[in-house]
Formats: sequence, C-alpha cells, structure tokens
Amino acid sequence: MKINWFPGHMKKALDNMRVELAKVDAIIYVLDSRAPMSCINPELNKISGNKPILYVFNKIDLADEEKISRICGKFKSETTDYLKLNSTMSGAGKIITNKIKNLTKSKIEKYRAKGINIAIRAMVVGVPNSGKSTLVNNLCKKAKAVTGNRPGVTKGQQWFSIGDCVEICDTPGTLYPNLADQEIAKSLAFIGSIKDDIIETHELATELISRINKLYPNLIEERYKGAMTLEEIAKVRSFVLPGGEADLDRTALAILNDFRSGKIGKMTIEAL
Repeated sequence: MKINWFPGHMKKALDNMRVELAKVDAIIYVLDSRAPMSCINPELNKISGNKPILYVFNKIDLADEEKISRICGKFKSETTDYLKLNSTMSGAGKIITNKIKNLTKSKIEKYRAKGINIAIRAMVVGVPNSGKSTLVNNLCKKAKAVTGNRPGVTKGQQWFSIGDCVEICDTPGTLYPNLADQEIAKSLAFIGSIKDDIIETHELATELISRINKLYPNLIEERYKGAMTLEEIAKVRSFVLPGGEADLDRTALAILNDFRSGKIGKMTIEAL
C-alpha cells in the first residue's frame, strides 16, 4: 500500500500562506495528539520563518496524554509554547489568546509605549482534519468557520477577529508534497487526514490493527471480544454479506471509525 495525496488546492494553499505569513505576528500550529509528530509538516516549517509558534496538541481527549506529556516540553522555548487541548470544550479561546499575547508581548509593549494598542494577527495551520476550524469557532465563540470530520473542508483562508486585540486566519489543511515516509503517511491516514476513498481500506484497517497491537497490546482483543483479524472482527460484529461471506469493507470502516472516535481506547499511535 503506497499512500500519497497532495491535491492541487493544497499547493495553492501553501503558496497563499507564504504571502499571508508576511502579515502575521504568530502561528497557531494545530497537531492531532493521536499522531503529533506526523502532523508536523516540513513545508509549513520552511515558510514559517522565525515567527513565534504556539503548538496546540489538539484532540487530547482521544489520545494518550501520558505519552504527550513526555514530549510536549520540547515544544517550549523563548519563541514557542504549547498547549494540550480538546478544542470542542469551552474556555479554550481565552487560554490560547493569553499564550499568543505572551509570545508577542515584546511587539505589544513596543507599540503600547507609543500609546498604540495594536491587533496581534495569528495564522492557524495544520494537516487536514486536525481540528483547526473547530478551534477557530471556539476562539470566535460562534460557528464562523466551516467544520467537518473529514479532510478538505476548509477551502480558503478566512480572517476573524476574536476580540481582545487578536485576529486569526483559518487556513486549509495541508500535507507534505511528497509523503516519502510511509509510516508517517499511515499515521495521517489512520487519523483521517487523508481521504479514505483514495486508500484501500482493508489494508489500512489491517495496518491499524498491527500498529495498535504493537503499541497497545490487548486493546483490539478487548474491543472485539478476542477477535484479532478483519475476518474475525466481521464475525463478531455480524458483518456478513448474503451467502455468509465476511463484509470486509464494512468491517474495515467500522474499525477505522472506532479508532477515530476513541471507542477502542485513548491512543497516540506513534512510538514517542
């Protein structure tokens, strides 16, 4: 199974982001806590320059928080900070606003000394389906950005004022132009950052089972009553076609959905 997905709108989005980044003071980098390192896009790193960055470990409610806690300190420096977050919960906006203002305090103080209250502008970036638009809506305290539990929902850049002299730009999710590392590609596919309809779901679900068994032994068995393969899980779930053959398509999608909704367990599917 070879995974590579970089549609034309992503190249256009990266080109537009290069232009818009000249206008921003900071970056809000949204990472899916189930595969945070795979969510760090080298292309975004290239164009971010020396802008202050707030790394948001999103979907922490679905992830292995102990694992994330072991690595998140690496994302804190004089110009970077981090936050573990479930962007669907209320109150997230105030925390992010405070951290962005702290990262840009030198600019704020410089202008305040001149009697000017400037608006800090931050760009929200991340891979598809990392929860960027949900986060933007939380920051805005209303549904302004279009959201959806699938990649490719946000099509263009959108600027919003979130009050307290902070403005944010929501951007389309972008992937690597070349997903050379297939382990990273699989991680992104597992969390739904790559469209399911371009991947052989049987193989993806089988790879997911293998990854989970390696990192979290027993969770698959516990969820599916001892079943360990697509065929066995199909029998346990009574997913059968006319004639009694296992419905592997339905089973594969069920396993992927169970993982993505946290029904198998809270996991971070990278060896951090």
